[in-house]
Amino acid sequence: MDGDSHSSLWSKLSKLFSIRGEDNLEQVIIDARKDGELQQEEGNMLLSILQLGETQVQDIMTPRTDIDCVSAGTSTVDAARSILKSGHSRLPIYQDTRDNITGIIYAKDLLPYLVEDCAKREPQTVEHIMREPYFIPETKLSAELLQEFRSRKNHIAIVVDEYGGTSGLITIEDLLEVIVGEIEDEHDAPREEDILRISDDELIIIGRADLDDLSDFGINLESDEMDTMGGFLSLHAGHVPHKDETFHFVGWDFVVIAADAKQIHKISAKRSQPTKATHA
Repeated sequence: MDGDSHSSLWSKLSKLFSIRGEDNLEQVIIDARKDGELQQEEGNMLLSILQLGETQVQDIMTPRTDIDCVSAGTSTVDAARSILKSGHSRLPIYQDTRDNITGIIYAKDLLPYLVEDCAKREPQTVEHIMREPYFIPETKLSAELLQEFRSRKNHIAIVVDEYGGTSGLITIEDLLEVIVGEIEDEHDAPREEDILRISDDELIIIGRADLDDLSDFGINLESDEMDTMGGFLSLHAGHVPHKDETFHFVGWDFVVIAADAKQIHKISAKRSQPTKATHA
């Protein structure tokens, strides 16, 4: 959005409130979008900004198991390789386990150690150039974090749980994507769809898929304890299910087709009684 568009959007919003001053902010935006006083995209963006004020960082962070990071003692050259492989410009550094994040390595800080004259020097480890990590609780509101990122001139934070363990990682890009939609660049690897429809009676589901999203495919699973399909199956099994382990819920058969000792990666879902095709 350019400067003129930005000014126009907020001019429209100010005008709306001068007319409907006492109305609920969210309803004002919805009504204005419906009446054509705001474009669909403008209205959606404003509603997303409001959503930030109610969304905790744990709802949009990258979970601990999906964080790309490197261990303390890693050489600067190997750290650079990890950054190239991951496609991220910043990576956390951990000591012993991921619950003990000790620093953040920036790609731009590695550059002096990779040019020819510096490469001949004694190899350095990431501890020499890593930056201090910024820790936040998983219950922090996303809107507050966006302001803190701005004031601190920081782009990345480590999310910790109530016991001080690493819960996940969040970046300023994650927050902006809530507002404007997913941001992709040329370094992003194609992301596998969380839910892939094979037919009306068969799906492939990634373990991280949200239970709420499954309802769009006719699978209604509820849990007060788990949000993901992998977590749901693990909860009911009492352990992390192994490959080929089978479950039956709400008229569907679920078969684990990829898993390791820590989590389920992929599940096949087939309707127990396939729908019959109708012929004219």
